[in-house]
Amino acid sequence: MSIQAVEDTKVKAFPAKPAEVVAFTAKARRRIDPVGVATKVASALVPPAIVIALLLVVWQVACSSPTASLPPPSQVWNEAYDLIAHPFFDNGPQDIGLAWRVLISLQRVAIGFGMAAVVGVALGALVGQSIWAMRGLDPVFQILRTVPPLAWLPLSLAAFRDSNPSALFVIFITSIWPVIINTAVGVRNIPQDYRNVARILRLNQLEFFIKIMVPAAAPYIFTGLRIGIGLSWLAIVAAEMLTGGVGIGFFIWDAWNSSRLTDIIVALAYIGVTGFCLDRLVAAVGAFVTRGTTAK
Repeated sequence: MSIQAVEDTKVKAFPAKPAEVVAFTAKARRRIDPVGVATKVASALVPPAIVIALLLVVWQVACSSPTASLPPPSQVWNEAYDLIAHPFFDNGPQDIGLAWRVLISLQRVAIGFGMAAVVGVALGALVGQSIWAMRGLDPVFQILRTVPPLAWLPLSLAAFRDSNPSALFVIFITSIWPVIINTAVGVRNIPQDYRNVARILRLNQLEFFIKIMVPAAAPYIFTGLRIGIGLSWLAIVAAEMLTGGVGIGFFIWDAWNSSRLTDIIVALAYIGVTGFCLDRLVAAVGAFVTRGTTAK
């Protein structure tokens, strides 16, 4: 039998390729399901939209009377329309839109929280890895983490004599504790098998930290980072109310002094949406790094 005849016989006896192509095509078609995507989007957006609409209705009814001390949503829309519709206007150093103010505050949060993340992970790894470090540092951490953020502000102003580094220090000292604690817990919970593998491979401390410790404790680390980013956003808004500047926190304080309650309500909405986006961002990064093992 010739080589061509053998090949023809193989093709007739084993017609697997067309089946694989058909199966792959069907699988690819199943991945792109517009109805399923629309259903998932609707299930994620419709319930919160209904709740928000109900809250707005209740707010409108409760604050519509002339004796109400807070403005209803309709009044907020009418009086603060420019802030809502034009968040990026820029008429001078102190007359800018709320989006620019949020971005200025986010710059401070990025610096302060970034430092807290680096230092927190390093200290948490030390405390989780060393029993002596845990006994010496853990009580100090537990005491300092209970101090309110604004209680650090006078001390930081006295030390740095400038509002910007003082605000950064408040962010740092507020957000570092959950990072330290969760990292330490994650390091303590590293399986003993991983440590045995590190001994067999003769990994040094740096290699053990990068290749074993950080990947194994990543779900705990990102849980601490999510808590820390929320605390850092709370801290910067509170600090800016007292240190001044052009951030979103100082805008709220200035609006209060000018009796502009509608502007305060709009700014609070900006703060809430920004905090939600920060939490979702850290959660998404954590899910990607840990392959979905962190809490969403």
